[in-house]
Amino acid sequence: MILLVYAHPHHERSVANRALLDAVRGVPGLTLHALYDRYPDFSIDVAREQALLSQAQAVVWQHPLYWYTAPALLKLWFEVVLTRGWAYGDGGTALAGKRCLWVTTVGAPDAAYDAEGVHGHPLTTFGSVIAQTARFCGMQWDEPIVVHDAHHVGEAALQAQAKRYRARLRGLAQGQNV
Repeated sequence: MILLVYAHPHHERSVANRALLDAVRGVPGLTLHALYDRYPDFSIDVAREQALLSQAQAVVWQHPLYWYTAPALLKLWFEVVLTRGWAYGDGGTALAGKRCLWVTTVGAPDAAYDAEGVHGHPLTTFGSVIAQTARFCGMQWDEPIVVHDAHHVGEAALQAQAKRYRARLRGLAQGQNV
């Protein structure tokens, strides 16, 4: 099973994230888990979340990049679900060896993420927190999917990214290195 943990506080306004989700619906073995739908009050059922993660062979974290990191509910989810002794530390091997794919949308174009760009750093600088979370839990970090300029991306470019995303998840479902 692939567990897609989706965190978007304004899903109804997101063209890019909706297109990505639409593309992967129906992928065999995919379980979509929308955190803002499930926990609008931010009261996370840790046992339920850990049970879902335990069943997964791969985990996808999909969200827009907000202030250079994950949205608030996903950040809280990391803090309360990925606990010492379960996800890391002594005896914390529940996620060890599971594949992890990060899928994110950003409002700025690719050029904004370099030394001369408005953000002054490559996107990998900001994504390193997400990558390290996976690595710290013993997960296998896969090459992320990033949709740049999400507010202005053209339909053809967005559909190409969505198709690539679907292919990556189908490969994960089949146990391929994607």
